[in-house]
Amino acid sequence: MKVVVSYINSMFDKRKTIKLIDESIADGIHVDLMDGKYVANKNFEITELPSLFASITKPLDIHLMTNNPSKNFTELFKLKPACIYIHPSTEENPIKALEDITSMNIDAGIVINPDEDTLGFEKYFPYVKRVLLMSVYPGKGGQEFLDSTPSRLKELNSYQEKYNFEIYIDGGINADTVKLVSAADGVVSGSYVCNNQDFNKQISELKL
Repeated sequence: MKVVVSYINSMFDKRKTIKLIDESIADGIHVDLMDGKYVANKNFEITELPSLFASITKPLDIHLMTNNPSKNFTELFKLKPACIYIHPSTEENPIKALEDITSMNIDAGIVINPDEDTLGFEKYFPYVKRVLLMSVYPGKGGQEFLDSTPSRLKELNSYQEKYNFEIYIDGGINADTVKLVSAADGVVSGSYVCNNQDFNKQISELKL
């Protein structure tokens, strides 16, 4: 089970938090980019990302909680992230957007929200390396894990052999809920790790 740590506001400042994640036993760093339109909250400006993340050593995953995410691709590609996730419903031509990501040797990913039918996303599976299954509603950290997640994960697992994508679970992940999604390839955890002094201790509890 891979553990990717999502940057959130913590007891440390931005740079210190990112540095602690980068120096931890996490398998990567995840950043949510919110525009205040697709979700109510807004966090980073695109122009902030290079100064914050350009020098990290771990793989960087970017989750675009934005409308028309492809408009940001030019700047984001410069960061050479490992993966860029988009919400297909936010993009006029989501398959082209996924192909554009892949053309830059970046893993293309899609996000499935809790209120979206997992089986309705099959048309995108041939174009992605990863599927991010949200176990909370996107846009706010610290929410509780949704009970429907394990059954939704099982539905996605049934497509993995045919389409060869990885599944990551994002939201409400802790030492208890991670056991409910052991069939996933990885999890994304923010609050459980970053709201504690010892990042490695928290991450180790998630590595099944």
